[in-house]
Amino acid sequence: MITDPGSLAAAADDFGHIVHHRPRAVARPTDAAEVVAILREAGGRGVRARGKGHTAAGQAQVADGIVVEMDRLATIQDIADDRIVVDAGATWRSVVTATAAHGRTPPVLTDYLDVTVGGTLSAGGVGGGSHRHGLQTDNVLALDVVTQDGQTTCSAETSPDLFRAALAGYGRAGIITRATLRLVPAPATVRRYVLSYPSAAARAHDQRLLVRDGRFEHLQGQMIAGPDGWRHLLEAGAFDSQDDATLLAGLAFDPEGSEITDLTHLEFADRLAPGVAFLRETGDWYCPHPWWNAFLPDSTVDDFMNRLGTRLTSAGLGASGLVLTYPINTAPVRTALFELPHEPVVFLVSLLRTAPRDDPATLADMLADNDYWYEQALAAGGTVYPIGTVPTSAARRAP
Repeated sequence: MITDPGSLAAAADDFGHIVHHRPRAVARPTDAAEVVAILREAGGRGVRARGKGHTAAGQAQVADGIVVEMDRLATIQDIADDRIVVDAGATWRSVVTATAAHGRTPPVLTDYLDVTVGGTLSAGGVGGGSHRHGLQTDNVLALDVVTQDGQTTCSAETSPDLFRAALAGYGRAGIITRATLRLVPAPATVRRYVLSYPSAAARAHDQRLLVRDGRFEHLQGQMIAGPDGWRHLLEAGAFDSQDDATLLAGLAFDPEGSEITDLTHLEFADRLAPGVAFLRETGDWYCPHPWWNAFLPDSTVDDFMNRLGTRLTSAGLGASGLVLTYPINTAPVRTALFELPHEPVVFLVSLLRTAPRDDPATLADMLADNDYWYEQALAAGGTVYPIGTVPTSAARRAP
């Protein structure tokens, strides 16, 4: 066990820089047997697994407990045409780089690749491919999960109860140490479309159309502050296709302010890298991030986004903030513990706020506004995705 002040302080922080629960010790296992020993020593209580700490409100922290840092369990074990076996501490960057060499890719990737496999599988994992393939957890073939009783390999056929409890289980069933992930053919190129719309409702209209007909492999929406108010963008990715006329047919976007670029698959998967580098350079990457995430039913999302755009200000998002909207077809979502509204299409709405450093009043205002929008989302039939600043009321927490 590691107890030096620097390690304990690092484990009491995360990307949000809002919550700080100091553990009594940090563990850095190198194999599953050491994870078993840690859980047994702790009696199964007060233990949290930590990947890269890319959470907003201390989800991988534990006061006076043990934080199990997983970054030394990060080996790519095996790659075949239809699957990859990888340790839970590996990042999605390492996974997509390894699979690209074989012409394969996971069907759903997070926008930011420097998070761990075990971390996103413990939460669910949403990406631009979720309208076709569901969550990252819906594309898992098997897991190795450690409990006090030891390590168990589980799947939908073998130890299915543990398999279902571990996926999107936030570590409550045990610690994921290895995963077997489904792979699909990777494209050589991706044509990336960033299309401009006059309103959130106009963009959502086209997102619904594209979910239905499946012409794009990647779909996402954005709302960002512009010089004349909010800009509403639709980001779409077409794999190995350059037929603009067919891909854009029937879409009501504004050609002015829209962009089309061709990228390799790896460039597209890592398209956030320049932005992340810029935020690190400006220091915004290290500011508090009171992020907010909820799923809205298709039937209420237009009204919700209209009210959000009316109430929200650019200052309320912060200098580098934005709003993301992912349309999701719920049919391929099979993860038992992942709660979604009961409609064929839902929208993940994410407020990616950045608060100034050393400005507790502004941070408190953003957190209060998050609670307000959680209440509004639940009243609109929405559900919480508890990877951000989860409301403190127990009644509003996800199960």
